[in-house]
Amino acid sequence: MLAVYKDRFLRVLRIAWREMAAFKRRPLLIFCMLVAPLFGTVFFASLMSEGLPSQLPTGLVDEDDTQTTRSIVRVLSAMKTTRLDHRYHTFSEAREAMQRGDIYAFFYIPDGTTEKALASRQPSISFYTNDSYYVAGALLMKDLKVISEMAGLAVTKATLQAKGVPDSQIMGILQPIVIETHPLGNPYLNYGVLLNNLIMPGIVILLIMLTTTYTIGLEWKIGTQHYLLNDLAGGSVPVALSGKLLPQTVIYTFVFCFIDVYFYKFMNYPCQCGLLSMMLLGFFVVLAAQALGLTLYGIFVGQMRMSMSSAALLGVLSISMAGFSYPVPAMTPLLQHLSWIFPLRNYFLIYANQCLNGYPIVYAWKPVLALLIIMALPFLFIGRYRKAFNEKAYVP
Repeated sequence: MLAVYKDRFLRVLRIAWREMAAFKRRPLLIFCMLVAPLFGTVFFASLMSEGLPSQLPTGLVDEDDTQTTRSIVRVLSAMKTTRLDHRYHTFSEAREAMQRGDIYAFFYIPDGTTEKALASRQPSISFYTNDSYYVAGALLMKDLKVISEMAGLAVTKATLQAKGVPDSQIMGILQPIVIETHPLGNPYLNYGVLLNNLIMPGIVILLIMLTTTYTIGLEWKIGTQHYLLNDLAGGSVPVALSGKLLPQTVIYTFVFCFIDVYFYKFMNYPCQCGLLSMMLLGFFVVLAAQALGLTLYGIFVGQMRMSMSSAALLGVLSISMAGFSYPVPAMTPLLQHLSWIFPLRNYFLIYANQCLNGYPIVYAWKPVLALLIIMALPFLFIGRYRKAFNEKAYVP
């Protein structure tokens, strides 16, 4: 029995060495597996190195131009997200500037605002945001909403001071309950932590599935599938597929390790579970993505284009189905169940559980089990693969 396992192990290494030699003839594979993910990691991390977008161009129309409105404008100018360097005389000028894309939002204070406020006639101030740019519009809406509420409080404070109310009592009237905000997992509200930790694994998973289906299908395309199975693998489908994918497993595991080191050591992203746990998670995700690619090719045996197209479709859909941008519980029941077949979805659940919150792994048993089930899927197609190796021809 030991001799049998030793022979299979040596056959796997021989096939893996053959696969590494094939990389020299196809440098595009090395680019997809190694160069593109590493470059993408550095690119996206540097692109979002500031955490949150800041100093977004914002316009102002202050037709009232009183001491009260000028103090409101000063507070708005001091906010980190807003760069209030565009002043307009009329509402129409500001609207046209936002339509041209010069500004993402503008704040409008009509004439007579202070006078109406002091006379308790409830004046109206308004702000307009361009939500065609979702992130910029959402961030500026938050700042402009806060400053709009503060404008009413500023007028109330001035009125109370004019009536002789002490400052110690004014704050109790304006804000009787102090609200504290504690964002968990990402306390700095860093967009890099939110996006990079899902975009890069999503890209890598997509590349894994594409290269898996491509390299397996290449045997059929060049007509060496019989030689691979019968001569090199000794008639064993698991040995043939394991040897084919072993170099890719090593390379993609290294890529995940690089991503983890770069994000959690150099970029100082929060990590509550330790670097080794994230590296182990990356290794399991690599195996799950390869297993999904093998499953797709097992469904479309001999049809490399169909399997690669299906892999690309699932890889792109996984970004939406992961649940970090749109919550999975808000999707239809069918999509909620289908989300478990996407490795990125399970990666995200384990990442949030372990890396961001630092909970015990037992609380993430469902995504762990889902990854193990995905890894076991290719075993359902061993018979189909064996028949395809011996009988199926390449389908263009």
